[in-house]
Amino acid sequence: MNAAYQTGMAEDHVDRILAQWTRERPDLDIGPMGLLGRLARLSTYLGREVEKTFSQFGLSSASFDVLAALRRSGPPYRLSPGDLLATTMITSGTMTNRIDQLEKAGLVERLTHPEDRRSVLIALKPEGLALVERTVTAHVANQHRLTALLEPDERAALDRIIRKYLAAFE
Repeated sequence: MNAAYQTGMAEDHVDRILAQWTRERPDLDIGPMGLLGRLARLSTYLGREVEKTFSQFGLSSASFDVLAALRRSGPPYRLSPGDLLATTMITSGTMTNRIDQLEKAGLVERLTHPEDRRSVLIALKPEGLALVERTVTAHVANQHRLTALLEPDERAALDRIIRKYLAAFE
């Protein structure tokens, strides 16, 4: 009897894969495969939905990450490239490319650091601030839509579990 039937939940794509592996390799404990497979598939679906929202504003998740980091920093919305790097998991070359693209779009600017003329700060321009304000409002509404499938207590429990799991890697 498969796990979906036992729990009264509908069978999903991962259940079918697990059933195949159970048939072909009954000697393996494939329990973690189900959890990780579902997390991966869910991440893909959620990522697509998030990207749809960003694309409505002419952004990608990558460009939004930079604008949002600058916005979260508070007035005057300026960070060093190193501080921007610390908020992401990308290389400095990738960050430079993102900043270049946002600068070309007129959303950010490079300013000479007032305390070290050899350094620069990346600053939100008024157009960038206005865009990130509109985008984050839509993004949060989209996140509410995407999590509305769960009851508040389920969201809280899932958040606790994922926080614990993620902390082990970070």
